Amino acid sequence: MPTQEPPSIATRPFLAAVVQLCSGADRAANLETTTHLLERAAARGAELVVLPENFSFMGKTEEKKRRHHEDPEASPSLRFLLDCARRLHLWIVGGSIPLRIPGGETCTSSCFVVDPTGEIRARYDKIHLFDVTLGGGEPYRESAVITPGHVPVTVATPFGVLGLSICYDLRFPELYRHLVSAGATILTVPSAFTLTTGKDHWEVLLRARAVENFAFVLAPNQGGIHPGGRRTYGHSLIVDPWGSVIARCADGVGLALAEVDPARVHACREQIPCLTHRVL
Repeated sequence: MPTQEPPSIATRPFLAAVVQLCSGADRAANLETTTHLLERAAARGAELVVLPENFSFMGKTEEKKRRHHEDPEASPSLRFLLDCARRLHLWIVGGSIPLRIPGGETCTSSCFVVDPTGEIRARYDKIHLFDVTLGGGEPYRESAVITPGHVPVTVATPFGVLGLSICYDLRFPELYRHLVSAGATILTVPSAFTLTTGKDHWEVLLRARAVENFAFVLAPNQGGIHPGGRRTYGHSLIVDPWGSVIARCADGVGLALAEVDPARVHACREQIPCLTHRVL
C-alpha cells in the first residue's frame, strides 16, 4: 500500500531558478557561462538553482565523451559546483557530470546537490539511459559510455524534499511516484532533451509529472546546436503543482525564475487527495 509522505520541512516561499545552456566541448568556456548565470540568479534573489544535464561538457562523439570522464575523487565540474555554492550562498542541483568508474571504460551520469556551505548533500546516478534511434536516423546510445544507477534519491532541504532525476527519466512516471512516496514536494529534471522529441513531448511530460504528483517541477534544459550538429530543445520550465507553467526560458542561453510556495503543494494534495487514494 502507498505510504503517506512525511511533512515537508519547508515553511516559506522562496525563489528558484532553472539555467538554460548550450554546452559544447570546451569545459572551461561552459563553466564560465554557467558562472555568469549562477551569479545572475543569485543577484535576483534565487536560493535554489538547477543546472541542465551535461552542463560542463557536451562532445561530438561517444568517444569524446569517454575521454572527458572525470575522476570522482578530483572532478573539476564538482569542484566548480562546491565553489559556486559557497561563494554565492546557493543550493545548487548540478545537472549531470560524467564520473569515471574506477577500473572500467564507462562512467556514471551523476547529479549532485550542494548546499551553501559547499557540502555535498546528495548524489543521484541516472537510472534510465537514452538508447533510441529517432526518425531520420538520429541515433543515441548512452549505454555505450554510461553505466546506469539503480537507486532513486530524495534529499531534505530548507525548501522541501527534492526528488532527483535526469532527462530520459522523465518518461518513467513510476520513478516520480516513488520519489513522492519518499516525501518529495519538488521534482528536478535537468535535461538535454532533443529538438525532435522536445517540441512534442517536453512540456506535456513535465506538466503531467507535476499534476499526477501535485509537486513543483524544476526542469532546466540544454537549448541550441552542439558539436556534431546535435540540436536540443531548450524551453526550460518551472511548473507548479496544478500543472501551470510559471516560468519559461526564452530561446538561447539564459535562466528563468519563479516563486515556489510549499503551501501550494499541500493545498493541491488536500483538494484532490489522490496520493492517499492509491491502491497499487
